[in-house]
Amino acid sequence: MSRGFSQKEKAIQFQQLHQAGKPLVLPNIWDVLGAKLLERTGYPAVATASAAIAFTHGYPDGEKIPFGEILPLFRNIAAGVNVPVTADIESGYTADDGIFREHIVQLLQTGIAGINLEDTDHASNTLYPVDKQCQRIQMVRELSEKAGIPLFINARADVVLYPHLFSSPTSRLEALITRGLAYREAGATGFFPIALRNKTEIREVVEAIHLPVNILTLPGVPDLQVLKETGVARISLGSSFLKTAMKAMKSTATQLKNLQGLNAITENEITTDYLNSLIHH
Repeated sequence: MSRGFSQKEKAIQFQQLHQAGKPLVLPNIWDVLGAKLLERTGYPAVATASAAIAFTHGYPDGEKIPFGEILPLFRNIAAGVNVPVTADIESGYTADDGIFREHIVQLLQTGIAGINLEDTDHASNTLYPVDKQCQRIQMVRELSEKAGIPLFINARADVVLYPHLFSSPTSRLEALITRGLAYREAGATGFFPIALRNKTEIREVVEAIHLPVNILTLPGVPDLQVLKETGVARISLGSSFLKTAMKAMKSTATQLKNLQGLNAITENEITTDYLNSLIHH
């Protein structure tokens, strides 16, 4: 991109990047440097990972990090790159409708182009009723329209994470599709059936919902080319990028402790000059 784009323009661009059968791959990051790395590498958008942000700030996952700590981070990431940024906001960091409204207003002021919004009530560790989650999605849509920002609302359905609530895989899939259709009607722009791994079920969801479908790369998920063929529009890594980084750090640290592996340090192609060039780009 050759110029600075407005938040509205970025939101429109982000929407256009979601095409069935031409998946947008998003390796979720947790800081400005990671966002700049992806932009330099040629990614047309950047996504954050709530778990990675929580872990790197010393908190467990699941809305344990204070909302006030993530707002400046989102603002800095959005300002640090010229591509659209979508923020993982879990369930909005509150179950209270009034506070939720305030949180969305504040989020819209950070410059982000999209959000992930879960339907798990973290206070009770269960799913929000469909009508309750639809009200929350409608609120986000109304507030974003009022602000003049066509925010991409990636409605995450956590049905697969609660198998004990359903009598069979069939009833679970039916519940997932029911939520997807309801969320679309409420104003969602995309649908994120997290932890869905079965190729046939993914295809059924894609064909039933008529929204861009987002799949998370968990163990057992189909190959990326297969996901493309099933019509998936978005593929995200969640906290996997952080895990990849930590694996490399752990391996090198273990070797150095035994006076080995110095070449991993001295021959690293990621130099201080390269990192400086990302920041000053």
